[in-house]
Amino acid sequence: MWFRNLQILCAETDPSFSADELDRQLRQAAFQPAGAYAMESQGWISPRGDDRFVHTAQGHWLIALGAEQKLLPPSVIRQEVNNRAVEIERRMGVKPGRRRMKELKEEVIGELVPRAFSRYRTTFAWIDRAGGWLVLDAASPKKGEEFLTALRRCLDTFPFTPLACNLSPASAMAQWLAAADAPGRFSIEGDCELRAALQESQRVRYANHPLDTPEVRAHLADGKQVTRLALSWSDRVSFALTDTLAVKRVAFLDLARADTDNHAGNDDDRFDADFALMTGLVSNMLTDLVEALGGVQRAA
Repeated sequence: MWFRNLQILCAETDPSFSADELDRQLRQAAFQPAGAYAMESQGWISPRGDDRFVHTAQGHWLIALGAEQKLLPPSVIRQEVNNRAVEIERRMGVKPGRRRMKELKEEVIGELVPRAFSRYRTTFAWIDRAGGWLVLDAASPKKGEEFLTALRRCLDTFPFTPLACNLSPASAMAQWLAAADAPGRFSIEGDCELRAALQESQRVRYANHPLDTPEVRAHLADGKQVTRLALSWSDRVSFALTDTLAVKRVAFLDLARADTDNHAGNDDDRFDADFALMTGLVSNMLTDLVEALGGVQRAA
C-alpha cells in the first residue's frame, strides 16, 4: 500500500469517532453497482476486500471509496443519433427539428447505457488519529473533493480542513531555489516549474537539470513564481511539491522499501508491514514539511 499523490488535510479538533463507529457509518453507504440505466455509482468498499470498511494497523486507518462509471463516448451517441435522423428524413422527407433531435439523443442514451462497459476506480485515504492527518491518494482536486463530499455525508462532524501553512509553498520554494538548499532533511532534486506572475501561460520547466544555476536565479529575480519543485526527504521519499501544497509523484526509495523485503508471512502481514512503513515515513515527512513552511496556519 504505497500512496502516489497526497492531498493533505489536518484536524482542527480531535476526531470524535472511533474506527468501529466510522466502519458502521461507511457500511451504511456501501458501494452498489450502477443500475442498468445509471451512468455512474459511488460508495464505500473494503480496502482489503474483506468484511471491514476501516482497515486498522498500528493506530492508522485506511478507507476506500469505490466508483463505477459507464463508458459511453459522445462520438458513439452522435453517430447513432445522426443515423436515426437520416432515416427519419428518408422516410418522412423532412429533417428532424431541434426538439426531435433532443428526443432521439435521450432514446439512444437510454438504449446504449445498459450495454455500455464500466470503468471502476478506487480512491484510498489514510487517517492518522494521533498525528491529526487525513491524507488522500488522489491526483486531481476533483477526485479529492468527490471523496471528501462522500465522507462528510457519513460523519456527524468533520474535523478536517485542507492543510494551510504560515509560509506559502511558492514563497518557500523560491527561497530554497535561490539559496540552492532546502531546510532540514529535505534535498532539492532536478525538476521544477516556474510561472510568470502576470502571464500564467509563460512557464519554464526543468527536468533532470541542475537548479543551482544563474539561469534559474535570473528567472526568480524576474519575478517568476515556483509552482512545482522536486524534493527528497531523508533519502527515503521523493516527491514534487506544488504551490497548492499538493504532494505529487511520491516515490518510496529502494532503501525504504527494503525495510519490508525480509518480512515473512502471508499477504496480510506484508500489506500491514508496507502500510505501517508508508504511514510512518509520510507522517514524519509531513511533520518536517509543515515545520519548513512555518507551521500550520490556524483560523483566527
